[in-house]
Amino acid sequence: MWVVILAIVAWVQGKTLHAAVGLAIAAAAVASIVGFAPWRHPQASYRSLLIPIYLLFFGAVAWGVWALGSARQMGITGWWSAFLLLPLMLPLWVVGAKRWQDGEQ
Repeated sequence: MWVVILAIVAWVQGKTLHAAVGLAIAAAAVASIVGFAPWRHPQASYRSLLIPIYLLFFGAVAWGVWALGSARQMGITGWWSAFLLLPLMLPLWVVGAKRWQDGEQ
């Protein structure tokens, strides 16, 4: 949602390229979340299903920095800010090797 909101802000500011790229990233994120749903690929590990979504997330962060003009405006004040993203990465290690079909008897 934050990408859509920033894209709308960019559009209001007259940055149509930034807005179009942001909306494209948001659309790709929705499509990948639906397309890589675990029940659609029950034999794939969760890790392999999450990687495209995480790549889009990091692409969205890069887009946000580009759209706003600086990392500081996004709240990224240094490399230590990257440590705040570590809890978001936990699903890759906690449930990464599991598969949707593992819960079936």
